[in-house]
Amino acid sequence: MSLQSSAALRPRRLARWVVLYTLVAAAIGFAALPVYWMLVTAMQRGPDLYVWPPHRLPNPHELGVFYRLFTTQPIGRWLLNSAIVGCGTASLSVALSVLGAYSLSRFRYRGRTAFSFLLLLTQMLPSTVLIVPLFIVFKETHLLNTRLGLVIADTAVIAPITVWILKTFFDTIPTEIEEAGLMDGCSRLDVLRRITLPLSAPAVVAAFAIGFFEAWNEFVFALTFVSDQSLWVTSVGLASWIGYLTTPVEIMMSGAVIFTLPSILLFLALQRQLISGLVAGGIR
Repeated sequence: MSLQSSAALRPRRLARWVVLYTLVAAAIGFAALPVYWMLVTAMQRGPDLYVWPPHRLPNPHELGVFYRLFTTQPIGRWLLNSAIVGCGTASLSVALSVLGAYSLSRFRYRGRTAFSFLLLLTQMLPSTVLIVPLFIVFKETHLLNTRLGLVIADTAVIAPITVWILKTFFDTIPTEIEEAGLMDGCSRLDVLRRITLPLSAPAVVAAFAIGFFEAWNEFVFALTFVSDQSLWVTSVGLASWIGYLTTPVEIMMSGAVIFTLPSILLFLALQRQLISGLVAGGIR
């Protein structure tokens, strides 16, 4: 390639990179805007929330709203309940999904295709359809007003998703590796535990994170199956501040900021595993 053609390509490449980074920056700004606006709203005095044009920067003198949040509201307990339900749901859904996904990926048996289709079909049902039958079952089994009941209900909704995530990844692992383990005397469970799961660590982390995010943000089951305020999760606790006459907007937004931070921090900590786990399953 001549020097003239190379020099002519440089402005094009530069323009391409400028457009690309501009689009990425715009996407990041669009995604971060709700969180930023929650922070701005939380750090404003009550009268300042209704002025026009609205304030575009948080007021540093109103940082005490977060202190008042934890001293006047039981949000610490709600966050703990959300963490317990989220971790319990993610752990149970992954534990069940590993076996189900491995079965769908490695074994051929009658009804396998129908079972796979039913897993996908469950995702077409809204949560409201499941409330009444689950409520009756939980009432008979004394699981109402328990965190265990929320874990079971959330797992029933999330497990089909994590099954397909793990199955897709298991399909990319060569069967020759597992056959070598079987020839060395390992059982199927040993092969799954010692060979398949270590190779599938990114997918397992991705499935765990997705299960945690779904359970952390779940609202309908938590509102229906738990009436004891000491067992409320944060999503229900925040909604309880909406009143008929008044709503403490700054307190509610500060709680929303605190509620959002764990999900953001978990995503940042696991972003490499999440991306590799979700993307690798699509490469055959």
